[in-house]
Amino acid sequence: MFNFLKKLFGGETVDFKELMANGAKVIDVRTPQEFAGGHIKGAVNIPLDSLDRNLKKIQGYNKPLIMCCASGMRSGRATSFLKSKGMTEVYNGGSWVSLR
Repeated sequence: MFNFLKKLFGGETVDFKELMANGAKVIDVRTPQEFAGGHIKGAVNIPLDSLDRNLKKIQGYNKPLIMCCASGMRSGRATSFLKSKGMTEVYNGGSWVSLR
């Protein structure tokens, strides 16, 4: 249903499992406390409020990035921020739980 709505309203459909299998980096933008409570194996925790300070580190990954958080709100903001900085292969993965 969600993919249908994305197609209907012009959103992109992304196969996150395939991206991760091909080396995409998962960046979890939740707080360190939230991250400690559970996260995607191999994910990096860079809280939303520290993205600007970590921009060079993030750009240095040189691979597609999948942003995630608890619900998709913060990861959406993170995706928009990174795209505004010229990064093109950045995807909003939504809730980290949905990426497991």
